[in-house]
Parts: sequence; structure tokens; C-alpha cells
Amino acid sequence: MAEAEVGDDWYGDDPTVNRLEQRAAEVTGKEATVYVASGTMANQIALAAHVRRGHLVASEATSHIARTEATSRAVVSGAALHDIAAPSRGLLTAEVVAAALDPDPYGVEVVDLLTLENTHQVGGGSVLAVDDVRAIHKVAQDAGVPVYLDGARIFNAATAAGVDVAAFTAEVEVLMFALSKGLGAPIGSVLCGTREFVQEARRLKIVIGGAWRQAGIMAAAGLIALEEGPKRLHEDHENARRLADGLAEVLGEVAVTPPETNIVFAAVPDPWATIERLRAEGVLATFVAGKVRMLTHVDVGVGDIDNALDAWRRVVGS
Repeated sequence: MAEAEVGDDWYGDDPTVNRLEQRAAEVTGKEATVYVASGTMANQIALAAHVRRGHLVASEATSHIARTEATSRAVVSGAALHDIAAPSRGLLTAEVVAAALDPDPYGVEVVDLLTLENTHQVGGGSVLAVDDVRAIHKVAQDAGVPVYLDGARIFNAATAAGVDVAAFTAEVEVLMFALSKGLGAPIGSVLCGTREFVQEARRLKIVIGGAWRQAGIMAAAGLIALEEGPKRLHEDHENARRLADGLAEVLGEVAVTPPETNIVFAAVPDPWATIERLRAEGVLATFVAGKVRMLTHVDVGVGDIDNALDAWRRVVGS
């Protein structure tokens, strides 16, 4: 990062950012990409580019776009939400999507974009299979609605499914993936799609204040994350299973959601108090959907998992 060749991202002359964007296009199989500061910024740019003010974005009801980004969506694009209840774990099916995209006979509620989240965070890092994404994409195509993938953790999904990430990205028009989650970079996400879309995304990025000087410092870390991060994601998944198995012994199996990827949820009577007690023990966790959420990542090893389980035993026993 300290030795990165840099420029001004506003003008497109930061060579390290340009290399990152080119590599991201190659990996995802898309025509072009644009590097942005965060996943939320990427999502909101995508919505602003696709959804007319007062029109609808169809999203799974517990998705990040539907819930966490509700106020961002209102301010940036003025897009209304058509929320879709998934049968389980936040995973949409072609059947529920088809029903959601059925046209309003009065022509008032118009869906301009369908979004998918893979892996699905609130679903416990659940993976929407490639065949399911393909079936949903076909339904959306028949309805004339483009599909956007909030793929913040799409490389985790690909690792768990045992496929190349391009198997997922081929089934959507536009996507975002985070460099700063499982892949391990300190900052940044990448929006991917057609050249026409990326041209508009660059304009919107500048409009909302996302142009950054000497961004190559961060992009250098992103390049390493993109090349090296996917190779070790299986370790995070193994550590998450180790954590979940240990927690099941401490809390009981019913309290712990078996992880598919790197997210572990634990249901406890007073999650906020538990989080504070864990913090006092040196273990950081967060509160999501009424549960304690823990994630494994590049900075967490087997020893850290065992230490966290010891902390849980002390907290539960106190």
C-alpha cells in the first residue's frame, strides 16, 4: 500500500485502481467495473442507476438493501420497496419471485429492479445455489426486470458451493462484491456490469461524493485481497463450524444456527447483555435480528475460536 502507484480516481488516472477494476472485470466476467468505498455505496449507486423515483425495487424482506439501507434508499434514489418473504433463511425461490414480479393491473406499482443477496447475512450466511439464481434470473428476464446481486460475500458463496464465482455472476446483470469482508482488505467494494452501466455508476459515484484522491493506496490492498482472499475462505468456514459446534455444547443445539459459510448466530435470552459480557472477556460480537452474531475472517484462527468458546463458557456460567 505504501508503495502503490497512485493518481486521481476522479479523472480515472490512478493506475492501481485501474488495475483493480480490470482484474475485477476478468474475475466476474463483466464488461467493466468501478471501485467504491463501501458496499452500501455500491448498492445505492446501483439502485439510483436502475430504479426511477417512486418505482419499486424488489428485495428479500430481511436483506441488507431492504432493512439496513432503508434510509439510504429513500435519500439517494427515492426507490420504494417491494419486499419479498423468502421461504427460509432469506433464500428466494423462482416461485416467490414470479409472484412478486406479477404486474400491477392498475400500472401504479412498477418494479424496476430485483435484488438478491448472496450469501444472505440475516439468513446466517446462507447460500443461494447457482441453479436457484439461474431460475430466478429466468423469471426476472421474462418479466423484463434486471437482476442486481448484493454479493458482498459472493466469494464465500462460491467457496461453499464449490464453483467459480463467475457461475453466479453470469446469472445477473449487475453485481457488487466487497473486498473488505471475507477477502480481507481494509476497505472497498467493486460494482460490476456493462460498460454503459459503469459509465453511469461513475457519474453517480461522483455525485454522492465518492471520488477519492490517491485511492490506489487502498486499491493495492484490494488487489491482494482479490487474488489471495478466495484461496483461504474455506478456513473461515471451517472455523465457523468449529465455533458453532462448541457453542452448541454450551448453549444447546437449538440456540445455534449451523453455518454454511462464515457467520454464526446464537440465540440467548438477553443478547445485548451477552455481547457486553463477551466484550469484557475480549470477544467482539454484534447484535443482528435479535441474536448474537459472530463472524470468522482472516484475522481469526483456531486458537481465537477456542478462546472465544472459553469466554462464552464464563459468560454463560456467570
